[in-house]
Amino acid sequence: MANANLDRRLEALEVRRICVIKPSALGDVVQSLPLLPVLHERFPNARIDWVINQEFSDLMSGHPHLNELLLFHRRGTARQYINLLHDLRERQFDLVFDLQGLMRSGLMAAATGAPLRVGLETSREGAGFACHLTIPQTGKGMPAFQRYWRIAEELGFGDRQPQTIVHTADSDRAWATSELHALSGPILAIHPGARWMTKRWPVEKFAVVANKAMRQYGFSVVILGSKGEMPVANELQTLLQGFVSRKTVLNLTGKTTLKQLTAVLSSVDVVLTNDSGPMHLAAGLGTSVLGVFTCTSPAVSGPPGDQHELVATQVSCAASYKKQCPHSGRSHLCCMDELSTERVCAALVRLIEKHQFHTRAA
Repeated sequence: MANANLDRRLEALEVRRICVIKPSALGDVVQSLPLLPVLHERFPNARIDWVINQEFSDLMSGHPHLNELLLFHRRGTARQYINLLHDLRERQFDLVFDLQGLMRSGLMAAATGAPLRVGLETSREGAGFACHLTIPQTGKGMPAFQRYWRIAEELGFGDRQPQTIVHTADSDRAWATSELHALSGPILAIHPGARWMTKRWPVEKFAVVANKAMRQYGFSVVILGSKGEMPVANELQTLLQGFVSRKTVLNLTGKTTLKQLTAVLSSVDVVLTNDSGPMHLAAGLGTSVLGVFTCTSPAVSGPPGDQHELVATQVSCAASYKKQCPHSGRSHLCCMDELSTERVCAALVRLIEKHQFHTRAA
């Protein structure tokens, strides 16, 4: 049901220029992408721009419903930020959505001078003061994908099937096909990294699950990640090649652009991953996810849909959303011990049985 207050404000407004402010993080950006088709359908003649971190701009480029990307340099100079604020003011936006809800995004929203600025209940650091309207039922307890989709509901388009559109060129898809060509059987992609230490399930546990997939179900493995995740990816590759020498283990960590990563994730059968941006990208593309959750909650941070299997630790401090263990810092993370390979392997089997992947003994 549409929000009457939002409807009244929109009735009095000719919306010609829209700005979405959502610079980061990758997973949240991916989960907010389904809003673009909705905004295009609701305001078919409006120009839609998006404020995005420079490092994620490749993912957004070429989107059919975006006119321009406005780059935010998170570690840039004060002059770069001021120039962005000036640019936002000059564009004369009519409608702004601040989906980030932090002081820096609130300043961006205020700088636009737009007659209607809309935020979420998760806004903090004073960002909410820059908005005229807050979308209800968008607090921290709401699953992230639903929080962003609430805007679609408030605009009267909640019954639409959410669409995550990422444009990839023929060259990106050809590159992925070429790289994966040597792999036989179904393909398991593994992303063993995560920005937070408390999200990183031990690499040797990833290896145990992958070993089962290769030996019992004939999977080949491709390892994915950023350049900064190469040490853990290389360690995983070494472990897997020691387990099953006859199966190819392809390590593409640090070798993909976001477009190429998208093409790879679209081409594999299952993605085994920590709670991370690539997890949400894979899910948005329709690829089955086997997600491992330690310090975050699958109910709040996991992708929607019964085509995925999400496994969470059951310790008392689970879903603390802390970047360091609240009990022992770096010295010992009990959640990593508690979340066993047996539970994740069982989830893998459920996923395989659900989707009937072709099996081939190694």
